Amino acid sequence: MDQTVPATPTAPLEAGMLPGSMPLPPGQDLSLISLFLQADTIVKIVMILLLLASFWTWAIIFDKALRLRRLRNQAKQFEEAFWSGGSLEVLFDRLETKAPDPMSAIFVAAMREWRRSAAKGLAATENMRMSLQERIERVMDITLGREIDHLERHMTFLASVGSSAPFVGLFGTVWGIKHAFEEIALQQSTNLAVVAPGIAEALLATAIGLVAAIPAVIIYNHFARVTKSYLELVNRASGAAARLLSRDLDRTHGGALSRAAE
Repeated sequence: MDQTVPATPTAPLEAGMLPGSMPLPPGQDLSLISLFLQADTIVKIVMILLLLASFWTWAIIFDKALRLRRLRNQAKQFEEAFWSGGSLEVLFDRLETKAPDPMSAIFVAAMREWRRSAAKGLAATENMRMSLQERIERVMDITLGREIDHLERHMTFLASVGSSAPFVGLFGTVWGIKHAFEEIALQQSTNLAVVAPGIAEALLATAIGLVAAIPAVIIYNHFARVTKSYLELVNRASGAAARLLSRDLDRTHGGALSRAAE
């Protein structure tokens, strides 16, 4: 007569268990702070660098957003004053001590060169006036280049974070997985309690890298487009100012500039 061996009842898998593995110990904490504190030293350094880069990125984002908005408002105010038909010299006297925006700075540099040359009598002849016009345009170009450098400050940092942060996070991931395999080798066990912390800290490094990179890339592209649009506006305004100064210089032969528009 055949005897059947009764099957040994198997307990259902609990949360956090895999087939053939033991459940996570009750004291095992996989929260973000605990993963950071339990991470390898190299992974901690990677996470800290990425977090600092992310904080600095957001500081740049807020600073540039406010600055570009302010510059657009100031540019609109300057254009209204410039084309209002008032005296250019009065406008220059008002802006000479502190030009609040690139358009004003370019205008002030051109007018300062004009006044300096007029005071020395360097606009008495046709050749001298042509030379003065060239110097004014050169001064405006130099001032425009300096203002462009100010506008594009920190843009390189945003581009660098956007391109390198995922790879830095990937390095932390690889190092964390290496640390997890070392724990498996030391304890000679593939228990989830052994593997999970190392894998989790590795994935956390990747996540922080993406958190730092994604806003940097998106905002860099946005600011690059907005800055380009603003610089085109400044270029058009500086070109108009140069033509106006050239016209009045020929008309007055070095005398006072009377009206910005007639």
